[in-house]
Amino acid sequence: MAMNTTSLFAENTKIRIATRMDLPAIVAIYNETIAGRMVTADTQPVTVEQREAWFDSHTDKRPLFVLERDSDVVAWLSFKSFYGRPAYDGTVEIAIYLTKTVQGAGLGQSLLTFAIQHAPKLGVDTILGFIFSHNHPSLALFERLGFCVWGELPNVAKMDGKEYSLSILGKRVA
Repeated sequence: MAMNTTSLFAENTKIRIATRMDLPAIVAIYNETIAGRMVTADTQPVTVEQREAWFDSHTDKRPLFVLERDSDVVAWLSFKSFYGRPAYDGTVEIAIYLTKTVQGAGLGQSLLTFAIQHAPKLGVDTILGFIFSHNHPSLALFERLGFCVWGELPNVAKMDGKEYSLSILGKRVA
C-alpha cells in the first residue's frame, strides 16, 4: 500500500497498517466498549482467537489501521466491504474504536478525517457508519465531518432487556 503511515497533530502520534502483533491491543480496546452499550452490539468480551478471522479478512483494499501514541496502540480504524455484492465495491462500512484514556482528545476526528481522505485510494466513493442512535458523541462527530443520516433501523438491537435503534450515516467522498 502506498501510504501506510501518517503523522497527526503531534510527532508522537501516527496511523499505520495493523499487524498481527497489534491484535491483542485491538481486542482490548474493543472489549472496553462493550459494557457501555454505546458502541457495539456484542454483549460479552471477545478473545484474540475469536477475532483472528476478522483480522485476516482485512486486505490492502479493506485495511485495518491502528493509531499509535507514544508507540502504544490507542485506537483503530477498520474498512469493511458493504453487503458483499460487486455493485457495492465502492462502498465501505467503517468502524472506529478508541481506548477510554484518549476519548475526547480529538483522535476520533483524526481517524475519521483520515478515513475520508484515504478512501478514494482504496477505490471507495461512499463511506457508511452504523452507529447506535443513542450514541450522541459519535453521531455528532460524523455529522461534523459531513456525514448525513441516511436511515434508521428502529429497535433492532436488544441488550439487557432494552431495545436500541441503529442509525446509518453516509458520505460520498469521490
